Amino acid sequence: MPDNKKITVIIADDHPVLRSGIRTIIDADTSCTIVGEAGNGEDALFLIEEWKPDVALLDITMPRMTGLQVAKIVQERGLSTKLAILTMSADELFFNEALDLGVLGYILKENATIEILNGIKTVADGKHYISPSISGILVKRSQKRQTALNTIPGLADLTPTEIRILKLIAGNKTSKEIASDLYISYKTVENHRSSIAKKLGLSGNNALLRFAIEHKSLL
Repeated sequence: MPDNKKITVIIADDHPVLRSGIRTIIDADTSCTIVGEAGNGEDALFLIEEWKPDVALLDITMPRMTGLQVAKIVQERGLSTKLAILTMSADELFFNEALDLGVLGYILKENATIEILNGIKTVADGKHYISPSISGILVKRSQKRQTALNTIPGLADLTPTEIRILKLIAGNKTSKEIASDLYISYKTVENHRSSIAKKLGLSGNNALLRFAIEHKSLL
């Protein structure tokens, strides 16, 4: 971020006391400014679309739409706001899903008072910020992916677009839905699917879907 530009932030959490504490910390830093607060996921998504903040802090378990559901829509709509998840749990499945949805920050609530400003500034710069106490999960994820690249022929040959399409296939998306999500034609998606299957040595109507679901955590 430019030195003279304040980082705009929205906070979304259904616990008013926690929200107030985070607001107090952010308000005390002259490099950040809060442009909105929400107590549920629907309101958080509205604020993101309305204000287009640099960073959105999202509680992972909000009512009327979880933080991850909000992240999914932000990703699908190509919104520019960078996301950080606030959570009570270092659950590996949630962590992996968050990263797959383009979330850059993953901050444990118990450490929020210490880490929140560093997390916001890091995420605003387009870099990942993971609470140090759960960094081991990131290492494990990286190791799994490297193992997959070493043991699954063709996976390392996929382009970034093909990897993205494979992730969407793993989410049980149809070619029509993928085309809509990525703003490309149905035919282009089908061509990518054929290319992916060829590189991975897959054949058969459902082979690609089965592969994508089986290896979803490694993509």
